[in-house]
Amino acid sequence: QVQLVESGGGLVHAGGSLRLSCAASGRTFSSYAMGWFRQAPGKEREFVAAISWSGGSTAYADSVKGRFTMSRDNAKNTVYLQMNSLKPEDTAVYYCAAVYYSGNYVPARIASYNYWGQGTQVTVSS
Repeated sequence: QVQLVESGGGLVHAGGSLRLSCAASGRTFSSYAMGWFRQAPGKEREFVAAISWSGGSTAYADSVKGRFTMSRDNAKNTVYLQMNSLKPEDTAVYYCAAVYYSGNYVPARIASYNYWGQGTQVTVSS
């Protein structure tokens, strides 16, 4: 069982940066692949980024490649999403997700994940 708590959201101007954090409970955090998803008003939840248990493999949505970076610190049971050059279209609730898998697995499908956080709001003004 894993519980996830996101933080770091807020209001930022276009071109600015934010760093989201997702703190996980449980002693086996390093055995989980982790993902970030987002959901804008009136839209479906979509994949943003994922990272393998070791941090050795990552995957990104085309819309955020080159601007967002996902990382993890297994000693702190935390994953991060560094978001640079933010655009108004990045406005959404951002969710952290986890799935138990200790290979080089970076799933991009919502259905692949077993655990979800409550989300944190990111608003980018133009």
